[in-house]
Amino acid sequence: MSIETVLHMNTGNGESSYATNSYLQEHGIQRALHVTNEAINRMCNDLGGFPGVFKIADLGCSSGPNALLGISNIISRVHDMCNENNFEVPQFQVFLNDLFENDFNIIFRSLPTFYAKLKNGEGDHCGPCFVSAVPGSFYSRLFPNKSIHLFLSSYAVHWLSRVPQGIENNKCNIYMAKTSPTNVFEAYQKQFEKDFTKFLRLRSQEIIRGGRIVFTIPGRSISDPTSEDCCIIWELLAKSLVDMVKEGRIPESDIDSFNIPYYTPYEDEVRDVIKKEGSFLIDNLYSFALDWEPYNSDNAKMDVVDRPIRGKNTAKLIRAVIEPMMATHFGNSIMDMVFHKFEEHVVHHLSAREGRNFNLVISLTKH
Repeated sequence: MSIETVLHMNTGNGESSYATNSYLQEHGIQRALHVTNEAINRMCNDLGGFPGVFKIADLGCSSGPNALLGISNIISRVHDMCNENNFEVPQFQVFLNDLFENDFNIIFRSLPTFYAKLKNGEGDHCGPCFVSAVPGSFYSRLFPNKSIHLFLSSYAVHWLSRVPQGIENNKCNIYMAKTSPTNVFEAYQKQFEKDFTKFLRLRSQEIIRGGRIVFTIPGRSISDPTSEDCCIIWELLAKSLVDMVKEGRIPESDIDSFNIPYYTPYEDEVRDVIKKEGSFLIDNLYSFALDWEPYNSDNAKMDVVDRPIRGKNTAKLIRAVIEPMMATHFGNSIMDMVFHKFEEHVVHHLSAREGRNFNLVISLTKH
């Protein structure tokens, strides 16, 4: 299957949509905000202010409320910097990028509200903001040479350009797992290194000298590629598919031929690729963990009564991300049943331990 065709979040704003089930990503964006602010501060100091037109590109913007959240935060920080230093507020040109099947329409419908909030927040001195979409893969050129001041990407760069080759022996798994053969781990790592190197090389051509890239991705806290904080959620989903095989609803070969184009790197892997590619310096590399339901209180996390609710919400979150790809491969008719089983596996997992995922925020400067 063509990744560019099937790699998109659930569209619209219904119960299973990404717009309704992206609270984990929202929380991650807010946790990364101080890194973005620091990057803006340093760029302002390096450039002696801001250009007349400040050009920002959000790569892998997806849809829903998070699509403009990072942009709002950036514009707010630029205004604060201008007020603090008596700089002229720039105009803002914002480019929202994602693959062609992304639900850009839901973003466009939210623009009047976005513009109104900007004006209310920044007042009459708010710099004009012009938003447009740039559909296409960030593993290809998207912008002219030296045209972008700041690249932002939240929960996108971990998606690979393709499923790694040569992993047909990853039986009854859909990602790296404890039962995966060694060659599966090697293939995923190799594909990530290839894709991330290309991503950096392309952005180095599009960004101005002294420009910044800030991106947030799910990663893993240890070098072990089967670390629970990155892989357990996909093992639980694979178990749900195996249940379907046992019930005679899908053939086992359907699982064996399905692997997700996704990689959760250890921070040393990220550092190594950046250093080897050579176009950027690392300003900051910050890590943090998030509960699968990050807005739960500590007491709620341990509440037995609350586990089914948390299991249901976590299942909806993952469904919003992966359903279009799974439905293309396995068919729409079994999706409700698969994710019901997945919900049960999540609840069982939460009865024994917490569900957490690990995140990396990386801030880069163009040489």
